[in-house]
Amino acid sequence: MTRHLRNIAIIAHVDHGKTTLVDAMLKQSGVFRDNQVITERVMDSNDLEKERGITILSKNLSIHHGGLKINIVDTPGHADFGGEVERVLKMVDSVLLLVDAFDGPMPQTRFVLKKSLDLGIKPIVVINKIDRPGARPEKVVDMVFDLFCELNADEEQLDFPVIYTSAKQGYAKRELADESDNLEPLFLMIGERVAPPTADPEAPFQMLVTSIDYNDYLGRIATGKIFNGSVKSGETISLIKKGGEISKGRISKLLGFEGLKQVELEEASAGDIISIAGFDNVGIGETLACATHPKSLPYLAIDEPTLSMNFIVNSSPFAGREGKYVTSRNLRDRLMKELRTNVSLRVEETANTDTFRVSGRGELHLSILIENMRREGYELAVSKPEVILREIDGQKCEPIEYLVIDVPEDYQGTVIEKLGPRKAEMVAMQAMDGINRIEFLIPARGLIGFRSEFLTDTRGTGVMNHTFHGYAPWKGAIPGRKNGVLIAMDAGETVGYSLFNLQERGTLFVPAGVAVYDGMIIGQHAKENDLVVNACRGKKLTNVRASGTDEATRLIPPRDMTLEQALEFIDTDELVEVTPKSIRLRKRLLDENDRKKAGKKAQ
Repeated sequence: MTRHLRNIAIIAHVDHGKTTLVDAMLKQSGVFRDNQVITERVMDSNDLEKERGITILSKNLSIHHGGLKINIVDTPGHADFGGEVERVLKMVDSVLLLVDAFDGPMPQTRFVLKKSLDLGIKPIVVINKIDRPGARPEKVVDMVFDLFCELNADEEQLDFPVIYTSAKQGYAKRELADESDNLEPLFLMIGERVAPPTADPEAPFQMLVTSIDYNDYLGRIATGKIFNGSVKSGETISLIKKGGEISKGRISKLLGFEGLKQVELEEASAGDIISIAGFDNVGIGETLACATHPKSLPYLAIDEPTLSMNFIVNSSPFAGREGKYVTSRNLRDRLMKELRTNVSLRVEETANTDTFRVSGRGELHLSILIENMRREGYELAVSKPEVILREIDGQKCEPIEYLVIDVPEDYQGTVIEKLGPRKAEMVAMQAMDGINRIEFLIPARGLIGFRSEFLTDTRGTGVMNHTFHGYAPWKGAIPGRKNGVLIAMDAGETVGYSLFNLQERGTLFVPAGVAVYDGMIIGQHAKENDLVVNACRGKKLTNVRASGTDEATRLIPPRDMTLEQALEFIDTDELVEVTPKSIRLRKRLLDENDRKKAGKKAQ
């Protein structure tokens, strides 16, 4: 029954070409018509995925090739979406570990490979981008082997097959010297080296829920692999919760995957990856089983969040001007809706009804949620991200990140010097054609606010990647932002004359002609202290005609911050105000006298 099936996931570091390879496999397996218009990176269906060029949500598809049905899961490559990767690995029997032929293994490569090796999966190593200038495929294969050894792979896993590809050009080779203009060698290798699912079609039905989707008409939709038995549409089955409680329900819809589409099925059997609707309280890691002989599969645990921030109802003077959803009820409903599908997220209500504590796997994980919310018409304010501490064996511990930096030799000293006060510990260094790769273990809080500083120090030539390493004892205090901010003292519209005179005080964040309010941050002060300034004061008119351009105001273009940059920049007494049209920085306490009182109290 399962001999014709192959279930695989494609795992890799961000931007190593997973989604591009899936595109090529779809095109060459006949999923698309010859005259069909196909968008690039067709699996990145979310607007943010297309804009940023990263995969955020794991997605399922299937292709038919040479009598085989190959179920493929395209997974995210960014460490903040590791929760997506962890759970889909339970659905598959092998993985294609994609590695860039120039970059070699990166932090997320290590993370996803460790997860798959721990599950006993035997990967196929795909060295991608072999047509890239500077590609060094043989060297990269050696680096991958070293990584397997470092992660304690067993002998069978160490005997991994290697295939060389150019996903962009759509070809694969078993040996670099081979001639090839298609992906046939890759399809053949999947057929040979990936075992069919080990499942018993005659045993009672068992399915592990590894993904949750939501549909307004069908409710919750649980996706997973059938480990044993078979199931029919309309059948009554059992849901076994994490604690062992069992409830029964009827399947309202049974869905499978054909190409990129979800299709309705009458029946599915062992080894198939399917979706089931009809259970509104189903969760990740739980088991759907036979109604008469319900037997649970091992619960699938997901790594806990490492970073949290407060989502607060927008209370600025501009609240409600741009957003459609502005109340605490709107905010709460949206966060609870997100919990239905975002498995790595945690939401807690606080003593203040207008504030919710939201925890996730990293800054990007939380900022993607905020960005989606503002595009949907929500207004909110968010606080500075904070790491989640744990007590382990009576000792205060904090999350540690594994950081890899690729930096030109000229800037290497500056970067190492900057990371010292942030409690980073260097663990390795290697030279690569004028660029040095330096590896560190650093507290997660040491990375907050570092990226923008790093790009400035390396003149935009440095590349940094990091992934969660583990918890370790508290490393001590880390210095925060050195500079203070420029704070607007009055509500009004910024005037070019005022901004021109403020330029020498620091870096401005707003242009002329923008509405500001009392307590809003309009720039970064050149000194350590905060400075309250008047950005709305116009020039006094006189009856003396100005000669030439003596009094012309030439403004330096303001620093335009993205959401991630704003979250990195703010201090503990500041907030980012997020609306569908604007991202503003503000003090938590808008009134200057309130801020002075709070400062004295803190002292």
